[in-house]
Amino acid sequence: MATEEKKVKRSVLKREKIKAAKEAAKTGPAVAYLNDVPTSPRKMRLVADLIRGQRVSYALSLLKYEAKHPAARLEKLLLSAINNWESKNQDVKLEEANLFIKEISVGGGSILKRLRPAPQGRAHRVRKRSNHVTLVVDRMPVTETTEVKSAE
Repeated sequence: MATEEKKVKRSVLKREKIKAAKEAAKTGPAVAYLNDVPTSPRKMRLVADLIRGQRVSYALSLLKYEAKHPAARLEKLLLSAINNWESKNQDVKLEEANLFIKEISVGGGSILKRLRPAPQGRAHRVRKRSNHVTLVVDRMPVTETTEVKSAE
C-alpha cells in the first residue's frame, strides 16, 4: 500500500463549507426580501417586470411615478436592497458602483379564504392572495474596452 491519505471527517468538511459561504456572502450582491404583501402576485409581477434588469437609479424613478399600487412597496424594497449593498461594500461609493437589479422574483404567499353570500342561499369563495418578493442588487459587470490603435 502506497501513501494513504488521511480521511477528513464529513463534519469538518461541512463546517469549512459553511464558513466559506459566510465569507463569500460578506461581499457581492445584496438581497432584500418582502414577505406577505397583501396584493395578488399577478399585480406585483406587472410592476416587477418593469424594473427587472434596469439600473437602480432608473428603476427608482420608474417606481416613484408608477400609478399601480405595488410600486410604492417595491420602491421601499429597492431602497432597502441598496442600503444592504452599501453595508456590505463600505469601501465603494454608491455613485461609482453602477448598481442594477440582478434578479427580482415574485412568488405566491398564503391565501386567506373567505365566503361571500351568493343568490339562492349559496356562498362563493373569495381568495385574498398575498405574495413574497425577493430582490437582488449587484454591480454591473465591467466590460473591458479594447482600444484599437490605428496604424499611422
